[in-house]
Amino acid sequence: MPIMLRGIEGIQAYAGFELGRSTWVEVSPEMIHAFASVTDDRDRIFADDERNRHGACAGSVANGYLLIGLMNSMLRDIYLLEATEPARVCGINRLRFLAPVPASSSIRLDARLISFDATEEGGRLTLQCTMECDASKGLVLEAEVVYRFMWSSRALEPFAARSA
Repeated sequence: MPIMLRGIEGIQAYAGFELGRSTWVEVSPEMIHAFASVTDDRDRIFADDERNRHGACAGSVANGYLLIGLMNSMLRDIYLLEATEPARVCGINRLRFLAPVPASSSIRLDARLISFDATEEGGRLTLQCTMECDASKGLVLEAEVVYRFMWSSRALEPFAARSA
């Protein structure tokens, strides 16, 4: 069950704290192949199961950018922002791919809210995200991701009260 972050005070209350962990998400061979096809990535490690069958992972592995792309849906499993427009990624301060994610394995994400900056129009969240894989002993990804969002009309009331 995701944490509901309500308004400025609700988001600020979690600054510096762990938000939680997502459920496991399977990274299927079909998902890996579709991502390789869409991005026109011809590297055999992402798209050629037959040639990879005897490699270190005994098959294809997920492209790191596929893992980044999966983070948004995994984050919705961890937290929801109330009274905002959808948050959008506006940058990644730090990103490390630490280990391969083999096809047919599962991943999950941990998120910590590092900081929150509010403006009258919206806000910026900086999240420390780590990803683990059930086929690895350690982490497979570490990232510091920055999201921006706009307040919906209901959320602007705290600013109106402060400026009055």
